[in-house]
Amino acid sequence: MMFTGIVTHTGTAKNLSYSSNQDLLITLELSDQINRNLEIGCSISCNGTCLTLIKKEINHLFFNLFFQASPETLDKTNIKNWQIGDKINLEFALRMGDELGGHLVSGHIDDVVKVLEIKSVNQDSWRFAISLPQDLKKFVAPKGSVVLNGVSLTVNEVFDDNFSVNIIKHTFDNTNFSDLKIGDYLNLEVDLIARYLDKLIANK
Repeated sequence: MMFTGIVTHTGTAKNLSYSSNQDLLITLELSDQINRNLEIGCSISCNGTCLTLIKKEINHLFFNLFFQASPETLDKTNIKNWQIGDKINLEFALRMGDELGGHLVSGHIDDVVKVLEIKSVNQDSWRFAISLPQDLKKFVAPKGSVVLNGVSLTVNEVFDDNFSVNIIKHTFDNTNFSDLKIGDYLNLEVDLIARYLDKLIANK
């Protein structure tokens, strides 16, 4: 199972409730119909986190997707910060023959990072400054790739404790970046190839 970091749909958090074993039961409502058959048990990226579809409800008026997030997932991602009404970025798993429009993404979150600054560059572009954990700094390079809330992005600049990305109008309008505020938390996944290269070098 892989993703590309190209968000195809957004959903709205309709219900967030805890089960007896403290798993979070999630219902996302989609405004757009989906032109693919989503089997129960398939993987879907929700704000960059790979979640398993456990139930779906479909009719001509609505499309609801249901997920379950374990305490471990809640601890490692920003799902614990979700509120009813939040917009959630969605991407369905890559299929053989699909265009690889972003980069290879696993849906496994490395850390949760904070929005430090949002600056309008012009009417079609915004610069976001994002906090950078020290243990992940080696994986983040100028012109390299990162995933923030499931969106494949190119890194602009890297500093000691933060990095910046540029968000174009299409991405801003079609993902939850348009709803973000300073202080909000984002799911970060570093470049998959960089992570494996580091592991190979360390074990050499």
